[in-house]
Amino acid sequence: MKVCLLTDKPDHPLLAAVSAALVAAEHQVTFSDPDSAAASPSQPVTAGGLADVYLLKAHTPRALALAHSLEALGARVVNSAAATELCQDRSRIAAVAADAGLPMPRTRTLDALSEALRGAAPAENGYPLMVKSRHSRRADLVARVDGPDGLSGLASKWSDEPVVLQEFVANSGWDHKLWVIGGEVFTGVRPAPVGAPPGGARPAPLVRDLPQDWTRLALRTGEVFGLDVYGVDLLDREGAPVVVDINAFPGIRGPKGAPEALAALALRRPRPGPHAREG
Repeated sequence: MKVCLLTDKPDHPLLAAVSAALVAAEHQVTFSDPDSAAASPSQPVTAGGLADVYLLKAHTPRALALAHSLEALGARVVNSAAATELCQDRSRIAAVAADAGLPMPRTRTLDALSEALRGAAPAENGYPLMVKSRHSRRADLVARVDGPDGLSGLASKWSDEPVVLQEFVANSGWDHKLWVIGGEVFTGVRPAPVGAPPGGARPAPLVRDLPQDWTRLALRTGEVFGLDVYGVDLLDREGAPVVVDINAFPGIRGPKGAPEALAALALRRPRPGPHAREG
């Protein structure tokens, strides 16, 4: 098979391991940076023709345009362009999750953070609250705000930023990360973006030791959002999991078996499946 990885980081540990495994099995692997001058969304086919599958690790607007063009030509793209695009918009994520009954914090969308300084209270439950860039990207805004002064200070730096204001979920300071690759669940624990406790890394639980409702929630999230490779960030709220973020094709580092699962997914025959739902 011909497998093409759409990424600007071909040396990422997961992608490098997947590439090595596929090459060892005598498959052809290429890398393409969608944001390079050589990659053209209007003319996506190279002299070698379409690959059998494209792994869409890049999430930039140009990468999404390229993925849409490839799909229009009949190519298989993992994750789909629509599902990847949906997961870049935290406002749409919240709307789709609410429609599907997935547990997420209450979320309000503003066209600009400066709007939070005018009119009604910034959140239904007051402070603290989480302020996040509406559009997920590298170096985006993710911050806890504990009062009006903190909100004013944040708005002075991010005044025109489209944001979501999210109910704050009291937690231990650790994000429980559940990564799913082709239906196989992997786990990790990372310091939360804000409020992480001091000290070193915390060992990740084994999948078999997780509560069943956690793994069911992770798998259900993939079904709702039409994802094959994704991450779900969960917080424990009074014993029940709450989804605080969903990432299409995240940078999965560490769990054993992840490269093999991704290689198997790339070689899997395409089958009809759920599509990303609109919010």
